[in-house]
Amino acid sequence: MFPRRESTPAIPFYVPKMLGQELLEVILRRHLEKYSCFVETGTELRSFKQSDEEVTAILAKKQGEDEILETFTTKWMIGADGAKGVVRKQLGLTFQGETRDDFHIVTGDIRLTCAGLDRVHWHRFGSFNGRAVSLRPTDEVGEDGWQFLILASDLDIEKIAQSQQLIFETIASMIDVDITFNKLVWATDYRPNIRMVNKFSEGQVFIAGDAAHVHSPTGGQGLNSGVQDAFNLGWKLALVEKGLAHKSFLETYTSERLPIISEMLEVTTSIMTRAVTTGSMAGWSTILFTLGIHCHFSSIVLDEFATPVEGNTINTYGALDKEHLEAGDRAPDAPKLRRVDAENSSVMTLFGLYSPQYHTVLVFTPSPADATPILSALERYDRSVVQSAVILPSSTVTPIMPAVDLIFVDQEGHAYSAYLVEASQTKVFVIRPDGVIGAIVHGAEGVKKYFSKILREI
Repeated sequence: MFPRRESTPAIPFYVPKMLGQELLEVILRRHLEKYSCFVETGTELRSFKQSDEEVTAILAKKQGEDEILETFTTKWMIGADGAKGVVRKQLGLTFQGETRDDFHIVTGDIRLTCAGLDRVHWHRFGSFNGRAVSLRPTDEVGEDGWQFLILASDLDIEKIAQSQQLIFETIASMIDVDITFNKLVWATDYRPNIRMVNKFSEGQVFIAGDAAHVHSPTGGQGLNSGVQDAFNLGWKLALVEKGLAHKSFLETYTSERLPIISEMLEVTTSIMTRAVTTGSMAGWSTILFTLGIHCHFSSIVLDEFATPVEGNTINTYGALDKEHLEAGDRAPDAPKLRRVDAENSSVMTLFGLYSPQYHTVLVFTPSPADATPILSALERYDRSVVQSAVILPSSTVTPIMPAVDLIFVDQEGHAYSAYLVEASQTKVFVIRPDGVIGAIVHGAEGVKKYFSKILREI
């Protein structure tokens, strides 16, 4: 389905990972608990109102058979409450698009055993322009667990979804091997909705994920796009809340995400349409790895090396081009960087350096002296949100440098290769907290110009 790619120094995670929602929720909740944040079950948002400074929400909480209404006031609110949630509706945001009846399916989790089905591959029987069954092994359900999908334009899908026996019989009829059905864990019928909002926020309230955009399952972009929404918003909201950025900065959440989501809907819809009309799942290209997503068009990125392109934004959901890198692209990784300073000598990766808390300023330079004015320019910024690192070529004899967070020698040349920097060049990259390259500049003036777009003067 996906062309297989081996990991590289710049792209260490190149193989898609399929996760069921139950396991995903466990992972996310455990991560939240590290920050003393807990999900309140049995709690529902009923309504809210907002002013210029705060949001007041009415929550309904279950206590046994009783329901108690609670008023909760907060400065900001993020609606990640799905396509049927109340936040988008109460904000009055549009949700234009279509419902596709030509891709009506039954999907769910099932437990079955079959000697003819290995648990290494994702199995498909039939054709998506007629009848088809898909079975993906998942140990989350059990050692005999499978995620299943049934598509049949000539069958009553709603009726099948309501009957365990009909689900068993339909799957058995499309697979020419003996199957022992053990248990239907859950099932539902599903029609793709292809819709998106006109903007991602109003006042103090934001939306993310399915609350802002829904699409066909072809391409597996739902979780990926939702997490990217959250990351794009999260670091910006943190800077505003800390008083380090103006509230108007939050408008870039919509301006950066809207064009990307629009193209994502086009890509996933074209794959689904091709599957329904031809039966082929072609089109699941490396675009869907989301490594080539960019925001070159953004008003808050700066590239002093790129040639300006006039006209509309294009290919924001493009394929990864390893021979081209500009501000707005995803920052690549680089392993085996040797850290050298007075107290530490260790090896790490750039991904190990980047953090959701920081803008990371990378100074590629052949001479430590050339980095001095750049590092001096960084002294004006809050060190709780900006960190710096000097990256020296492998041939450099490294002195100890003051006024810098980290010094690395790129001992195998992976960083200089991934960031397309010549060993004789001085080139500065500013990596945003969401892993996007915010700026590629020549020196100190470029750094100051970039941060003037992000941080307020204090």
